Amino acid sequence: MLQLNRTIFMPSVLTLLGIPGLESVQFWIGIPFCAMYIISLLGNSLLMAIIKSERSLHEPMYLFLAMLGATDIALSTCILPKMLGIFWFHMPQIYFDACLLQMWLIHTFQCIESGILLAMAMDRYVAICDPLRHATIFTHQLLTHIGVGVTLRAALLVAPCLVLIKCRLKYYWTTMVSHSYCEHMAIVKLAADDIRVNKIYGLFVAFSILGIDIIFITLSYIRIFITVFSLPQKEARLKAFNTCIAHICVFLEFYLLAFFSFFTHRFGFHIPSYIHILLSNLYLLVPPLLNPIVYGIKTKQIRVGLSKIFHHKDTS
Repeated sequence: MLQLNRTIFMPSVLTLLGIPGLESVQFWIGIPFCAMYIISLLGNSLLMAIIKSERSLHEPMYLFLAMLGATDIALSTCILPKMLGIFWFHMPQIYFDACLLQMWLIHTFQCIESGILLAMAMDRYVAICDPLRHATIFTHQLLTHIGVGVTLRAALLVAPCLVLIKCRLKYYWTTMVSHSYCEHMAIVKLAADDIRVNKIYGLFVAFSILGIDIIFITLSYIRIFITVFSLPQKEARLKAFNTCIAHICVFLEFYLLAFFSFFTHRFGFHIPSYIHILLSNLYLLVPPLLNPIVYGIKTKQIRVGLSKIFHHKDTS
């Protein structure tokens, strides 16, 4: 690491400051964050175990839900251990390359989650609007292709963010990252070089993945609502709508937090930095926490599977 004209050339180590402005209470903030992580880990693991053990749940909607659970576990695991190391054990240092790896993993899993939510919306669209063709369209082979496709799309589109930082940004004003994890813009803003290309590409990834996904999900649900409300029987309308409620809740929770965090981080110049960071943390921790709870409450088949597991334990 060479320091020249008050800039630092290619730092090998960065320091994550946690939540600047709330240093005195970071220890206590870590307690609910840790509880959220443990609950999300247990909830999503239990959800995947139920789906795996119940053959009746080996359908597209539940297999997509299992993919979502695995992604949620991976996403929250990428950030929380290091975050608690900062809050509880005063271990803020992280190698520059490790920070870039964490950044890539976080944004990749975010994009994978968005792709899975889109696939779930398409599944509900076909199931309700064209039910006779649902089984022939959403085969297990197609589910595999969708899983591989959303993973490759996310990994390949996020990867240039690392390349642009590593190859373009050589000089940095500081090694102090005002964040509790390695977020793309938090790292880019440290650079003394021209960061316009990095910012533009970051916006391109956000809108080409999250933006396009939310447009297609919204269009799918508009079409679903039109079909549901045109059904002649009230019971049929309620049954069809009930199959979508959990997904709508998860969809709103994920994208509202995502866009609020995204826009406040880039355009909320008058909002205190600790608000930005808390929103970013909640955006990554709340969906993994709520997803298994929402689906567990609203989906009868999962509740039945859960009762079978605990009933089996009681009888044994």
